[in-house]
Amino acid sequence: MIDDVVAVTRARLIPVLALDDAASAVPVGRALLAGGLPIAEITFRTAAAADAIRSIIDSELCEEPERLLVGAGTIVSVKQVDLAVAAGARFIVSPGLSRAVVERCQEHGVAVIPGAVTATEVQFALELGIDSVKFFPSASSGGMAAINALAAPFPQVKFIPTGGVNLDNLGDYLAMSCVPAVGGSWMVRPELIRAGAFDEVQRLASEAVAVAQSAPKAV
Repeated sequence: MIDDVVAVTRARLIPVLALDDAASAVPVGRALLAGGLPIAEITFRTAAAADAIRSIIDSELCEEPERLLVGAGTIVSVKQVDLAVAAGARFIVSPGLSRAVVERCQEHGVAVIPGAVTATEVQFALELGIDSVKFFPSASSGGMAAINALAAPFPQVKFIPTGGVNLDNLGDYLAMSCVPAVGGSWMVRPELIRAGAFDEVQRLASEAVAVAQSAPKAV
């Protein structure tokens, strides 16, 4: 398992997938890899999530030299943590901050990125040993201005904004020293996946990677 969030944020962009059919997991994973994104967060918003993770883990995508890093998102309970880890998820992302979820991830030795958008939540995350949090939903929670405000009293915390992040503001978010990566779904929109438009997924991923790579790196 991965217990280091640095490995999760290395690509600077985390594609967030909601898959209705586990059979689409491997094709979309191939498209992301071909587009330069070696990571995928599969959300537990659908019943296919665990099977989708398992299908990627059992495929060639997780073998050398491919190495697609696959994790689980929208994890809101201990039961879901156990299901995700059993399926092979190598990191866990939550929309909010739950002691039970964080502690179960720590028991499994799997990296966890809980959601936190207020000073109280960030401080609680630190008490749980977490110094990288998901800032969600970013756009409606104040976006870059709110992250900057929180970064002042919490300079040790890294923020991963998700929700309202797109190609137009991707570079601005990544230019912030407290933002090592962002999460986004525009390159893996459900309608593209349902239509089997994996060439378009690859194109959008490649486009996003080019912008991410051109942005200054957080220090």
